[in-house]
Amino acid sequence: MTTELKIYPKVKIAPHSILDSINTKVIVRNENCIACGTCESVCINKAHTRPRGYNTVITLPEKCEFCGKCVENCPMNALSIERNMLMDVMGDSRWTPELIISTWKQASTGSSPTSIECEVGRSGGGFDRLHFKFRDRAVKKEYVDTSIELNKRESGPRIRIDVPWYGGGMSYGSISKNVMLARAIAAKEWNTFTCTGEGGYPEELVPYKDHVITQIATGLFGVSEETIKRARIVEFKYAQGAKPGLGGHLLADKVTPDVAKMREVVPYRSLFSPFPFHSVYSIEDHKKHVDWVRAIKPELVVSAKVSTPSDVDMVAIGVYYAGANIVHIDGGYGGTGAAPNIAKKNIAMPLEYAIPKVHRFLEHEGVRDEIVLIASGGIRSVYDIAKAIALGADGAVIGTAELVALGCRRCGNCESGRGCPLGIATTDPELSCEIDVDWASQRLINLFASWKEQLVEILRKVGVESVEELRGRTDLLRYEGAKI
Repeated sequence: MTTELKIYPKVKIAPHSILDSINTKVIVRNENCIACGTCESVCINKAHTRPRGYNTVITLPEKCEFCGKCVENCPMNALSIERNMLMDVMGDSRWTPELIISTWKQASTGSSPTSIECEVGRSGGGFDRLHFKFRDRAVKKEYVDTSIELNKRESGPRIRIDVPWYGGGMSYGSISKNVMLARAIAAKEWNTFTCTGEGGYPEELVPYKDHVITQIATGLFGVSEETIKRARIVEFKYAQGAKPGLGGHLLADKVTPDVAKMREVVPYRSLFSPFPFHSVYSIEDHKKHVDWVRAIKPELVVSAKVSTPSDVDMVAIGVYYAGANIVHIDGGYGGTGAAPNIAKKNIAMPLEYAIPKVHRFLEHEGVRDEIVLIASGGIRSVYDIAKAIALGADGAVIGTAELVALGCRRCGNCESGRGCPLGIATTDPELSCEIDVDWASQRLINLFASWKEQLVEILRKVGVESVEELRGRTDLLRYEGAKI
């Protein structure tokens, strides 16, 4: 028996002149410095340097690993390691400054950060209190398999992706076309998928159609037989975890003429998708949806994206009997950047409760191995992905993490047409040019490489040889309870 040798995308340094210089700590040099050069001589990373023609030594923050050797060896006690004041104004309790910076560094280098927290935030709950129980006997790295199957039914095409995650729906309108294209390129390189969102299918994505999911949402923007035929996977978006009971939103200044043309609407008018599909009020109606797209293209894998109400387990079993292949549950921590602030209520069930509830119910009904359970809603890192799988999911969907990799600082101005000066969550033609497609796709490729490396280590240390073996292994998790 021979094992197929997989060639993974090549990691290349994809630097950012500003992001790479931001660290959680800073080296502070006081007036006692006499520019003796001791710090320069003891630093193995060449973080200290003397500019030609100047009798002074400066520190390059992007090279410093804060090992402390320069501080210990400075004869004048002129150096100290202090907290970067930017940490007090960046991020929030879920997306902490440390998680943001670690994501930036992984996207730049493709390597796991060594001195920055990249597993948990400071939310006080959810995945931040779950940790893995690592074992003494680790599995060898070469035996670990990170791939998952996206169709477990007897009929239909077999689709296997090399990593247990794919990109969630972010439409042209909510993000720029350059970001969509970068996501598609990275998905192809890693043999996974990205999703169009509900804004239609830009022609620029057609060369990557085998790795692009067509989303059909309640507004039916940009949906046609042609866009359905392009896809290997079609996703029906019935609800979103961040705003159950509400359809999609795209405010007026993001509806540029190009966006309006794709969605077949009037430019600069706010778009509000209905909730729900007015043709779907039961599982039988959902089955009509499944039959509809399969009448157009019989060999489709069908996913149903739903939020996490208290009866999400009943919804999931209904999705199975309607004939879908994937039930995609979206928890309450998820983002919805293009929506107005009043809609971002995060009122669905937290993901860490919803996953085991659905997993166990599907097991009880005897169909767990016939349907794929995908989780999303606040997935920030590969640790969150692994925890979701250990709770009972087959894989996860990511969104915000990809945008953070491209430089997002979590400022919260996504709903405004010119609110994102980085060119990520914008439809402004001028600002969109801030994102170079080759650079952005390489940063996503690097992020996924780092995540795969970390995932392999997690699987090794908990003693399983594949992601599929990790599914439902709550015994490998420990809960860090509240400190009284």
